Amino acid sequence: MALEVHIVTPEREVWAGQAEELIARGVDGEVGILAGHAPLLVQLAIGRLRMLQPDGSRLAAVVDGGFLHVASHEGVTRADVLASHAELAHEIDVLAARRRLEEWENRSQEDANGVAKAEIAKAMARINLAG
Repeated sequence: MALEVHIVTPEREVWAGQAEELIARGVDGEVGILAGHAPLLVQLAIGRLRMLQPDGSRLAAVVDGGFLHVASHEGVTRADVLASHAELAHEIDVLAARRRLEEWENRSQEDANGVAKAEIAKAMARINLAG
C-alpha cells in the first residue's frame, strides 16, 4: 500500500509525492498517517507537517491551519492537506518571519479581535521550523 500526500493552498500545490508517514498538528493534538489509514478529516492548527519519504529522508512544511483529509481507494491512501497558506521548510524567509513577529508583537496590545495572536503563532511556527 502507498501513501500519497498533497499539500495545497488556494494559490498552488506546495508539494505532492509519496511518503511513508505524515505527522500533522491538529487542533486537538498530533495525528500520524500511514498507508492504509482509515478515512479521516482533521482540523489543522498552525504548525508543522512532517513527512518521512520512501528513501528515508525527511521533509517538513508549515501550515496556517486548514484541514487534513485522508481517504483510501484501490490500495492507495491519499492525504490532502488543504491550507490557506503553506510553505516547505526551505522556502521560509526567516528574516521576514522575524520582522512579522516583531510587527505583530508591537500591535498585539491594540488588537481586540485576536488577529495578532494568530499572526504571532504563524511567524513563530516558521521561525521554529526554519531556524
